[in-house]
Amino acid sequence: MLTAGVDLAAENKGTALAVIEWTTARATLLELHLGVDDEQIVAAASIVDKIGIDCAFGWPDEFVQFVAAHAAGEREPTGPEGGMAWRRTLAYRETDRDVREKIGRWPLSVSTDRLGLTAMRCAGLLARLEDSGIDVDRAGYGAVVEIYPGASLRLWGFDTTGYRTDPLARERLLLDIEATAPWLDLASHSELMVASGDAFDAVIASLASRNAAVGGYLPPPPHLLDRARREGWVALPKGAVAELFNPS
Repeated sequence: MLTAGVDLAAENKGTALAVIEWTTARATLLELHLGVDDEQIVAAASIVDKIGIDCAFGWPDEFVQFVAAHAAGEREPTGPEGGMAWRRTLAYRETDRDVREKIGRWPLSVSTDRLGLTAMRCAGLLARLEDSGIDVDRAGYGAVVEIYPGASLRLWGFDTTGYRTDPLARERLLLDIEATAPWLDLASHSELMVASGDAFDAVIASLASRNAAVGGYLPPPPHLLDRARREGWVALPKGAVAELFNPS
């Protein structure tokens, strides 16, 4: 099996791509690239079994409806007087609420944070993937899945304090990962993972996409499936990292 992980940014700078090969003997990090464009991502998706992308796949239904109504000059039924609770329905997707329930913190809002710029790129990328013949299901049932690397690491039991910004924290975290997953061969890419938080998260996204490929994640409940296919759904691990190599 081959899996890929993408740490997506609004531009090529800051975008990283990792490809891992899974055999009965080990998991080997074959490729790790920075400054990746959409064409490279589509090319990788065409050869792997599952590709995980660290970016929101859509916007909250309520936000989409609110913006459309506002553009048409229609008054939103609850209106601005709805207060913060109402605004949060516009800011967060159902999968964001699921993430908060499981890890105890809100992810970035695709509606109100700078993540929205990256999500605009992601929307175009998902269309390009679909145009190339790749099965895109925003709920994660196709070849593409939405990934949250930091949440995946926390659910696997790792200390993620400061790892996105501090190379020393990434080095410590990487040592913990290698000790917990001795079957993971990073080849010559460990230095780049320590030097770049983007590269680090691309590798974690590739690991998490394996998690989704072998069924080791929590899919959307049936009553949220239609919404997840519009808004996207983060594939969060439900087991230990060891289960990536020896799935039950």
